Amino acid sequence: MGENRASADGDRRIGRRALIVGGIAAATGTAVLARDELARLWWRMPGVEKPREQGVVDYAGARWVAASDANWRRADRPDDYHVDMVIVHVTQGSFDSAVQAFQDPGHKAAAHYIVGQDGRVTQMIRELDVAYHAGNRDYNERSIGIEHAGFVDRPEDFTDEMYEASARLTARICARYDLPVDRKHILGHVEVPGTDHTDPGPHWDWDRYLKLVRRARTAPTPTPSTSPSSTAG
Repeated sequence: MGENRASADGDRRIGRRALIVGGIAAATGTAVLARDELARLWWRMPGVEKPREQGVVDYAGARWVAASDANWRRADRPDDYHVDMVIVHVTQGSFDSAVQAFQDPGHKAAAHYIVGQDGRVTQMIRELDVAYHAGNRDYNERSIGIEHAGFVDRPEDFTDEMYEASARLTARICARYDLPVDRKHILGHVEVPGTDHTDPGPHWDWDRYLKLVRRARTAPTPTPSTSPSSTAG
């Protein structure tokens, strides 16, 4: 079944890329223009992926620690899958235990980011790729997952530093994918169809969080990282 899914995903990406490239060539009507467009969009050709540099983060200020490749699927988002939501999680454990779980190939799940109670942000999966975090394939393909260290029944775990750091992260994601800052596009894991999770739970302050995201959304955009961040030792 896993091989069939991989094949289907591959066919979907190849089909869309071939259609894009073929459409461009037909629209130009000349070999020269078609060649120029193919050169510009070379990474959309079947079997060719976007250039990647190991350890580079999508969010300035995040620390890179790679998740096990068993816990996510390589993709070329948003070109193969449109990103239209952010999903908020709570780890039900410590920051370090979440990192360890996402590095474990037997865990079979991981989110793109983890935010600590002290405001630190670790990225473990590139936003290009599909993280296994939502428990729903369609939602995985369309979303960025953010874990927050703590427990759903302990409101004291949701610190000011965590709210503010997470809001800045979500604001940048919303800006990157042109997402409205609302509860239709920023939702909790509990709202994903088919899931049995309850996070972020009743103590997560959605009104406060969305206000912080909106405020951060209008703030100047930080300079993106241009070199690999530190990796786990």
